[in-house]
Amino acid sequence: MSTRRALHFVFKVGNRTETIKFFREILGMKFLRHEEFEEGCKASCNGPYDGKWSKSMVGYGCEDNHFVVELTYNYGLGSYKLGNDFMGITVHSPSVIENIKKQSYPSTETDGVVTIKSPDGYMFHIVNEQTTGDPVKKVTLASSDLQKSVDFWSGLFGMKIFSKDIKKAVLGYSDDQCKLELCDIGAEVDHGTAFGRIAFSCPREELAGIQEKLNSAGQKILTPLVSLDTPGKATVEVVIPADPDGHEICFVGDEAFRQLSQTDPQADKLLDEAVAADKSDEWFAKKGKTKASA
Repeated sequence: MSTRRALHFVFKVGNRTETIKFFREILGMKFLRHEEFEEGCKASCNGPYDGKWSKSMVGYGCEDNHFVVELTYNYGLGSYKLGNDFMGITVHSPSVIENIKKQSYPSTETDGVVTIKSPDGYMFHIVNEQTTGDPVKKVTLASSDLQKSVDFWSGLFGMKIFSKDIKKAVLGYSDDQCKLELCDIGAEVDHGTAFGRIAFSCPREELAGIQEKLNSAGQKILTPLVSLDTPGKATVEVVIPADPDGHEICFVGDEAFRQLSQTDPQADKLLDEAVAADKSDEWFAKKGKTKASA
């Protein structure tokens, strides 16, 4: 059994109010924790931006055994340019299908899979099937060279290959975890300015070895092994590499992350208070401006 597990995918969002509504009312997820920060993250969790930002974790259950979404919101930015790098998160849930129908939320259907987009344009593929465990089944990322990508993820990170054909490969660490699907798009991968990040945990003692293995293979490390502090919570250690197509990957020490990621019963209250107190749109309007696009 693998000691590693899939944790979350990071989205940058410009329209926080509508995004919250989408995750609550359409996807039916719950906010698990929320934090506000006065300056940029030294591991670039909020992108290469300085200034005030927030982080909200949302999912179908606690982070110990569910793959969740991290929403990062930079107060001074109103939108991000999408690339072709992120191809969707697949969720199995009849209740989401019902929410889409009840609210007449824009959707398309192909081969029985309903696709919707968040207010910032991120795709979610909804399968009308009940499931045991976590409804989030896979994250799909683009690849310019499928075999090269598979070799990277399986060879350097020890991922099991669950399936593979000429265009797609599904990898992961366990049968009951969210999988990573790589899709060959036959073109260069463009990350735009909305580039996301997929996160995994491993025992803390494995982090240095992951970094050494990447260095030995001549692979790109965006953030060498570093400690990240969250006031009042556990300090976690992370190393952040990129795959051959530039997809950002975060490996975090599992022991401290389990402490850091405990569900906060005040998450909804903290998030709603932060939204109510956010006067950034008004400030820009008074100046006769709109928020910048990243």
